[in-house]
Amino acid sequence: MLDDFLIRAMLAGIGVALAAAPLGCFVVWRRMAYFGDATAHAAVLGVALSLAFGVSVFIGALGVALAMALLVSALNGRGLGMDSVLGVLSHSALAVGLVAASFLHGVRIDLMAYLFGDILAVGRADLWVIWGGAALVVALVGWRWSALLMATLNEDLAYAGGINPKREQLVLTLSLAVVVAVAIKVVGVLLIAAMLIIPATAARPLVRSPEMMAIGAAVIGAISAIVGVQASLMFDTPTGPSIVCVAAALFVLGNLAGGLMRR
Repeated sequence: MLDDFLIRAMLAGIGVALAAAPLGCFVVWRRMAYFGDATAHAAVLGVALSLAFGVSVFIGALGVALAMALLVSALNGRGLGMDSVLGVLSHSALAVGLVAASFLHGVRIDLMAYLFGDILAVGRADLWVIWGGAALVVALVGWRWSALLMATLNEDLAYAGGINPKREQLVLTLSLAVVVAVAIKVVGVLLIAAMLIIPATAARPLVRSPEMMAIGAAVIGAISAIVGVQASLMFDTPTGPSIVCVAAALFVLGNLAGGLMRR
């Protein structure tokens, strides 16, 4: 079954959807969309470094994404305008990564594949990485779910309950770096934030509990991946953007359905 590139592409998309769903909910609740962008854009520098030193792209992207996420977390709450800081870090990391890639001589690099994804080129080894990363993220977020929710809802209440909000922020930071590293092959660094935010936001008006929102986001993300891959083959369009377009359409339908349910 895995000899079929279409099956591999769909499985890769579903794996990313499962990893991004619970994390995307916290990104939406905490209003961390720009945080996700900064972490994802830094992965381009990780790709350039991994190719320069001959190591796995996954390792390079994970290391740099984690470093960026930790840097942003360290700057949070220091009196700086976080929107401006995140904007500077996000675009600077992307620019530095692209410039670093231009200095790679004798190394063939398809920047479009890393910027917008190349899900149709996913191999068996990539599937192991994607599903392994997805399992790690789901297990980590599931393990800390109650503590993460408490820290998200009210930090003072979390402290009173013996929960350290900064530790829970670190869990989210680590999970986000892993998602960026596994999703870079599927949707590319420019669209990773979309797969974090859109399915979670689409599920939000349809559910009544945080757990159901995470499950709904996973379902919407998986449908987006399957339909997006099929649509890209049918209409000869870029696969990563096609997946995001399907997710955006489901966002519109979800909000319309949510409005009708409230009436």
